[in-house]
This record gives sequence, C-alpha cells and structure tokens, in this order.
Amino acid sequence: MPSSHHESSVTVSTRLLDYLLTTYASKGRILLKKVLTAGQVSVNGRQYTRHDVQLVPGDKVLVSWIPLPPKPVFSKLNLEYQDDHILVINKMAGLLSVATDHENELTAYRQLRDYVKATQPGKGLYIVHRLDRDTSGLMLFAKSEKVQESLQRTWAETIISRRYVAVAEGVVLEEKGTITSYLRESKALKMHSSPHSSDGDLAITHYKLLKKGAHYTLLELELETGRKNQIRVHLSDMKHPVAGDKKYGAKTNPIGRLALHAAGLAFTHPVTGKLMEFRLPVPGKFLHLVAAEL
Repeated sequence: MPSSHHESSVTVSTRLLDYLLTTYASKGRILLKKVLTAGQVSVNGRQYTRHDVQLVPGDKVLVSWIPLPPKPVFSKLNLEYQDDHILVINKMAGLLSVATDHENELTAYRQLRDYVKATQPGKGLYIVHRLDRDTSGLMLFAKSEKVQESLQRTWAETIISRRYVAVAEGVVLEEKGTITSYLRESKALKMHSSPHSSDGDLAITHYKLLKKGAHYTLLELELETGRKNQIRVHLSDMKHPVAGDKKYGAKTNPIGRLALHAAGLAFTHPVTGKLMEFRLPVPGKFLHLVAAEL
C-alpha cells in the first residue's frame, strides 16, 4: 500500500479519535482531527468523520494522508455510502433511475456510472433495483456483476427491511394493517390488483399511521414483497391513493410530485456479511402537507 495510506488493526476497544492519537502520536492532535473531519479515515471500508465512533478489537482502520478530491456534483441525487462493492444513494423525485433503449436523458445510473468509471478504474455500475421517476429515496447499486448477481439471487434473504413513507389522500382510520393481493401488469404497463392467486404475483404491504389531518394521512409502509408499483396499487386498493398519483386514482397533487419516499433500507452486505442500515428523514413537504391540515 502506498506510503500516502496506512492501515492498522485495533487491539483494544477505544474511540476512533483516541485510537488515532495513540497510533499516530507523532502527527499531532490538530492534524489528526483535521484528517478525521475531512473524511480521510475509514473503518472496515466505511468512511467516518465523527470522533466518538467506537472501535473493537479486529477493526481495520485506514488513514489517507492525502486530502480527498472534491466531492462530485450530481444532479438530483446524493451519495449516501460507497465501498469497493456497493453504492447507496438518495434519489430525488423527478430523476429517472435508468433510461430505456428509447430514452437519452440524464439518469441516476448514467451519473453514477461515469463517477465510478472516473474514480475507480476497473469497476462498473450495475442496477440492483429501481425507484419510479417520481418516487424519491434510497437506492442500492452494485459495482460488479458478481455482486449484482448475488444481491438479486438472494434478494429475499439479503434485504432485511425496505421502509417507505407516503402521504395518502383521505383519512386512514386504522392505526396499522396489512394489504395482501396479487398483482399483474397490463399491456398498458399498469399494475392491476386481484384477490385471486391465479391473477398475478403475491404482494404484501404493511402500513402504520404516522399522522393524519383533515384531508391527508402520513403513513409508514414496509414491503414484505417488492412488486412493481406495489405501494401505489395497494393504497389505491384502500381507496386512499398516494397524493399526486393520478395513474392509480389520486384526485389531488398538492406538492407537485408523487408523495412517496423510500426512507429506510437495511440489508446484509453481499461481501462482508455485515448489517448495513440507512435512514432518511420524512421529506419536509410531506410533513408540511399534513401539518397544514390541523
């Protein structure tokens, strides 16, 4: 490994800054705090900037003494996490996940592919799952075909939870519940729901009421299965479609977008086997919409 980097193994439980001060005492406290704050320290492949991260014996700490290049500028997405195998983003509403053969617009995939190609020669970018254009929130990508194949093949076991928040039209009375149906896609590319198993693939969505107003309800939804447009169809089945979702029966569009946000994602890392958990706050427009109802 180049002298500009140094990796060491933790032998006793301690905080990250304390470990750096002990291991690299000659560098001085000011420099070590600057290096840590600048994001030049990673533990087990994950970048940290906090001083109080708890280390345990066996952890691998990598320090880069060269300042990191400026953060990339993306359009309508934020990079939440990356390592040598995976990448997690927060996609904004309005950004297409990946273009079809007939489209040539800027997508999340195209931006991230170019970024990985420029920063990690030899690596690529591979689609694992998608979000609808007007749905915002967390997305997971792979950096190799092997990792992509592993994630897709073991999806049901690897994904621990996928949590969404949505603003639904009307007032949902039940505090929580489960929606179960069978979904199939029509030739018009619209998903249809049926109570009969012969009519499609099993889809299960769990929901919990977070806040309700006079005309809208804020819901938290957990996917047990991951069918196309599943949440949108299931809320339509409840007669409480997602606000802004004209395709599935919404009559209003109060915030100029689909009020659906992928706010939580937890999974087992396909290479290290470690638990990876990501959470995003409820979009301010969602909260404001419900608060305005009071």
